Amino acid sequence: MKASQVISSLKHLYAIKRPVFLWGPPGIYKSDVVSQVANSLKLELRDVRLSLMDPVDLKGFPTPATVGTKKVMTWLPPDFLPVKGKGILFFDEFNLAPAAVQGAAYQLILTRKLGNYELPEGWSVVCAGNRMSDRSGVHGQAAALANRFVHIDCEVDENEWIDWAIKNGISDGTRGYIRYRPKNLCVDKLENGMRAFPTPRTWAFADQIINSNLSSDIELELLKGTIGEGCAAEYMGFLREAKNLPNLDRIEIDPDGVAVPDSPSTCHAIVAALEAKVNPRNVDRFLRYVKRMNKEFEVVFMTASIRHDDAITSTTCFIDWTRENRSILVG
Repeated sequence: MKASQVISSLKHLYAIKRPVFLWGPPGIYKSDVVSQVANSLKLELRDVRLSLMDPVDLKGFPTPATVGTKKVMTWLPPDFLPVKGKGILFFDEFNLAPAAVQGAAYQLILTRKLGNYELPEGWSVVCAGNRMSDRSGVHGQAAALANRFVHIDCEVDENEWIDWAIKNGISDGTRGYIRYRPKNLCVDKLENGMRAFPTPRTWAFADQIINSNLSSDIELELLKGTIGEGCAAEYMGFLREAKNLPNLDRIEIDPDGVAVPDSPSTCHAIVAALEAKVNPRNVDRFLRYVKRMNKEFEVVFMTASIRHDDAITSTTCFIDWTRENRSILVG
């Protein structure tokens, strides 16, 4: 599932109080979507790392008590277990915990109880972890535990990441590169010995690096250590070309007079820059400019524009464009 689908699914599963496990490679969005759901539903979020615990840490601290005339031992629950309100109890990196610690969570996940403790009605359990194939040091999950979850496989979607990047201030150059090389947004398979590799998380780090006014040699070395050597070299080459982009204000004023680049990479960079500035008032002028490129850039620009501002769908420009390109859009 892509991020928007995961968010919708988590909201539904929270409503019916079904425990869920999010699976995916490191550095995509698993923790972020849980936080987004909690914020959207105005829920408290408690992030608990079982990998830092022993099995007894979940049950709590033993303490003497009196029941009638009898002395007994009871348990003080740990403070990370909620006692009131509404929220999400989030066990991130769940399968980094040893099997014994995971096993201690069985009862809480299935019955919402742990000894004398009971999870309040307004709370739900969400877990997340990397896959065995991600080489992240995770432990296997027993079938009895796995059967207690609704399992969701998380996938990275280029267009949704671009939307997120615009909202979070990721630069035109970085967004343009991902448009140019979408497969480099997230590594497909982690090989033995890989230390630095591209993920949505490391692209956000890379964007910080290229906007830190560092010397080019230091910048390259830091990028190699963030997104990997191959990506770093191509990314820097892309950014060098992107520095020669025409002024966006000039494109808006004179879309027929500003030169259109020949390089596909530079065209991707221009489209990325335009999609962050487009609105119902200037979409017609930006489109006139992009129409002078190959058709693929025109389609990318218009589809990105309506995701950026859906009011564009009501403009005469957009209505005329969809009529002209009906065969492409249907295909």
